[in-house]
Amino acid sequence: MDRQNEPGTAVLDMRGLHWASQQRVVETVLGRRPGVLSVQPNPVSETATVVYDPALTSVADLRDWVHECGLHCAGQSVPNHICDPLAEPAKHEGAKRESAAHGADEQGHAVDERGHGADEHNHDGHAGMSMADMARDMRNRFLVALVFSLLVMLWSPMASDMFGLHVPTPFGLRQDIWALILSLPVIFYSSTIFFTGAVRALRARTLDMMVLVAVGIGAGWLYSLAITLTGGGEVFYEASTMLATFVLLGHWFEMRARGGANDAIRTLLDLAPPQAVVIRDGRETEIPTAEVIVGDVLLVRPGAKIATDGVVAEGESDVDESMVTGESLPVHKEPGAQVIGATLNENGTLRVRATKVGSDTALAQIVNLVQQAQNSKAPGQRLADRAAFWLVLVALIGGPLTLTVWLLAGATFAKAMLFAITVVVITCPDALGLATPTAIMVGTGLGAKRGVLFKSAVALENSARIQTVVMDKTGTLTKGEPEVTEIITDGAVRSAELLPLLAAVERESEHPLAAAVVRHAEAQGANGVRARDFENVPGHGATATVNGRRVVIGNRRLLEREGIPLGDLASARDRVAGAGQTAVLAAVDGRAAAVIGIADAPRDSSAAAVRDLHAMGVEVVMLTGDNRATAERIAAELGIDTVIAEVLPGDKADKIAELQSGGKKVAMVGDGVNDAPALARADLGIAIGAGTDVAIETADVVLMRSDPLDVPTALRIGRGTLRKMRQNLAWAVGYNTLALPIAAGVLEPAFGFTLRPEIAAMSMSGSSIIVALNALSLKRLHLPEQH
Repeated sequence: MDRQNEPGTAVLDMRGLHWASQQRVVETVLGRRPGVLSVQPNPVSETATVVYDPALTSVADLRDWVHECGLHCAGQSVPNHICDPLAEPAKHEGAKRESAAHGADEQGHAVDERGHGADEHNHDGHAGMSMADMARDMRNRFLVALVFSLLVMLWSPMASDMFGLHVPTPFGLRQDIWALILSLPVIFYSSTIFFTGAVRALRARTLDMMVLVAVGIGAGWLYSLAITLTGGGEVFYEASTMLATFVLLGHWFEMRARGGANDAIRTLLDLAPPQAVVIRDGRETEIPTAEVIVGDVLLVRPGAKIATDGVVAEGESDVDESMVTGESLPVHKEPGAQVIGATLNENGTLRVRATKVGSDTALAQIVNLVQQAQNSKAPGQRLADRAAFWLVLVALIGGPLTLTVWLLAGATFAKAMLFAITVVVITCPDALGLATPTAIMVGTGLGAKRGVLFKSAVALENSARIQTVVMDKTGTLTKGEPEVTEIITDGAVRSAELLPLLAAVERESEHPLAAAVVRHAEAQGANGVRARDFENVPGHGATATVNGRRVVIGNRRLLEREGIPLGDLASARDRVAGAGQTAVLAAVDGRAAAVIGIADAPRDSSAAAVRDLHAMGVEVVMLTGDNRATAERIAAELGIDTVIAEVLPGDKADKIAELQSGGKKVAMVGDGVNDAPALARADLGIAIGAGTDVAIETADVVLMRSDPLDVPTALRIGRGTLRKMRQNLAWAVGYNTLALPIAAGVLEPAFGFTLRPEIAAMSMSGSSIIVALNALSLKRLHLPEQH
């Protein structure tokens, strides 16, 4: 596909999207616009993922259309102190893949909590508010409604009937007229958000929760107003005002609860420093991070954050990358080392040349990746969204139907009206709309804080169903670089004496095995003696003179060429080779001195990861192109169930398919180009973060820390999230199934039980609060300790 014609994907800041049922308004309004291909709003994060044709529209157009929904939008939901919210999304996917490899976790509440003032599109005064601001506004509206609804109740017939209170009305006013006056602040201040929201929904030719609440409050109040203006009678001012009060109370608590789902987002949005010190024309200058350009040299002092992605030009230091990658130990940096923006320089002064800025940085790209995951819909959520829309329709039809049935049954109009309003109110599908987005928000945020990036809600859901985990060996279970595992000497030359001689020769070689010997020797404190007369023997090894002694190191053929017999070390060589290790032979002054076992060593946490997967009832399979002896050695060391070795790169996907043919849900964990087809074929592709761009692009989950222990972490988060989604959906469906007939009055003839509108409002709001709190309890999920 021509890259110029590729669709753009923008995660838009959408403050004011506070209700689950408002999603349909956004989907409808934006979905009708030219060039908009798909819209996925998220009321929990107050963002929306929009896929669009850049040839027909732009981020600026999308922002203006969001304003038409009555919502605030600054543009893209990005850390605006390092990115321009109105910039078009980067089209080079390579940058996204590379940033995913580094990792970062900053998700999407976007501009709202970071001091972005409301722009000129203020609308009705609440659209530009953050969730916290909206919760405060909701609290204020609730308090006004509470005071005046209690006053209405004080002078209502209910107060005298239930409590024997007979409070005279002031100025000799008729009771219903006084109740009308007291209800005005509730209707024309506290309840205006419901009426304006209902108008927006109807203009968008859709139905949402605002319509139901507005109908419930408005119908009761207008009916009462008509009765008052025509001479008096039974009125519902107390029902309408208490209904508004309880809905506002419920949504105030709900917003406070849902705000917790964004904790990880808000924390990570502030990771990048707002200012950077750059060296231009030989002088230090402090500028906003958003003004740093590629090629700028940043001066990063101890204790300062690195502003953008870059490469160390001068200096050495340890950098704390935990806030981005989840890696707990500081990483040593020296000239040539890559650094990630928003990480913390600990002890040395660095000069860093900026390589990626703005929306190209790892931080900004991973923000985008996680936001898209949070805004995507799990299969269950799509069904819930459709059900929520039809539930609103059922409520709006059920209200008049209930009114009609009770009138036909001989009830008074006032009583029938009471039941009708209760049906409309109690059927609000907000809990149904929040059931899965809140759980997905918490689950993806929990994963991102641990360095586990889920690319979509489907990936999160699929991770809960995995029964078999297939792991690539090299670079996934192992470190991907050779390491000395053992040294067996003949006893004539001690290891402490031998190591400096071997290291001196191997320092002159560029072979990976030679580098392993040098690292081991230096770790043992071998001194830096120099080799003379070095000779590289391609394919065999090397020889040199060290401290006057002739040293030979390489394979058996090299020793045979030198006429050196192995003697007693032959059995040691056979044992090392039989265990799947590379046997390197060393001789000093014409005598075989040692056998060095070299292998790709397992990662420190690989065995713990396998044990944890077994504890979860998950089968672990190793899939590798290496020889069987090597694979069996690693598998035995780690406790892996099944080994599939000597597999050609092109056949890995077929092996995944064979496992799936047995009816099992299979996850594939890999890091290389040759793993990409298998990652794509698996039910869940998991890429080790330090792997290749292709692997990361193909995978469904990215492990930023390159730690196998994060595989069981990902599966546990998936299982926990799916469990909360199911619990929430079951509660929401069960609540509406039971509540609707009770509200319609089916218990009244037999038991004399009548559910009043204000109690229905409290019940409806309570169900939404329960859903939000249940999702937030996912934060207490037990996860493996990080290594």
